[in-house]
Amino acid sequence: MHVYLAYTLVILIWSTTPLAIQWSSDSVPFMTAVALRMSLALALALLALAWLRRGSLFARPGAWKVYLVASLGIFPNMPLVYWSAQFIPSGLIAVIFALSPFVTGLLSMAILRENPFDRFRVLALLIALVGLLVIFWGQLRIDARSVYGIVGLLLSCVLFGTSSVTLKRLNQGTDAFSQTAGALLFALPGLLLTWWWTDGQWPTEMSDKTFWAVLYLAVFGSVLGFTLFYFVLNELSPSSVSLITLITPVLALVIGALVAQERLTLSLLLGAGLVIGALLVYLDLKPWLRRLWAACK
Repeated sequence: MHVYLAYTLVILIWSTTPLAIQWSSDSVPFMTAVALRMSLALALALLALAWLRRGSLFARPGAWKVYLVASLGIFPNMPLVYWSAQFIPSGLIAVIFALSPFVTGLLSMAILRENPFDRFRVLALLIALVGLLVIFWGQLRIDARSVYGIVGLLLSCVLFGTSSVTLKRLNQGTDAFSQTAGALLFALPGLLLTWWWTDGQWPTEMSDKTFWAVLYLAVFGSVLGFTLFYFVLNELSPSSVSLITLITPVLALVIGALVAQERLTLSLLLGAGLVIGALLVYLDLKPWLRRLWAACK
């Protein structure tokens, strides 16, 4: 039960991060916002470890390998996503990220020697992809510059999948919170170097929107979100975890409509229905439905 609660919380947190990321760049460059977010998140994680008296992050032999692999999801992945987003609209970003379950499944076959696919699951993933295409059809504008963004996000999917699958193979007892702190520790030098290279200017002024967005992303999007994600990844298969990338775009649009007064459209409702239906097929809820029916009878 705990893992499904954590899975749900990851979906909710990741669904709010797109809007928070947008607000965090309201008055500062995006790499400055990312560097501030991760620096604050690492400081909070290390303070929490000291307060909890958890000891050294490197007490367990080989723990550095786990942290290094986990850090790939933060750096170079996050700067790559932000850079790619300059060339393509957000709708196309969501559709490309929907390929993550396919990429993660292929990597699971190559690294873990596990085949997460069968005919129904492949069909479900294709239906979910169609659902996202329905939602974002009006945003799927592609030109010559879009190639950079598409290639960058496809590489991001490979990084995300490689990190998740390799963590599943490497992790032999490292707890989720230590993974979060270790991943942030290993990722931060690369993030700061990228910030120095692309901007390097410390912000002298910051809007309230940026301040609160960075704080939210540090506490919830990073420390809590990463911890819950690693906990779920330790308990479930990488392919199941990668389904989060199908759910979050739909929920993010709904949150945007409620918080930022964005308009709910018929295509959103239809596409969301397809995505949810596809997930029900993928997860094969028939045994649970039979138990529920039996209980009702």
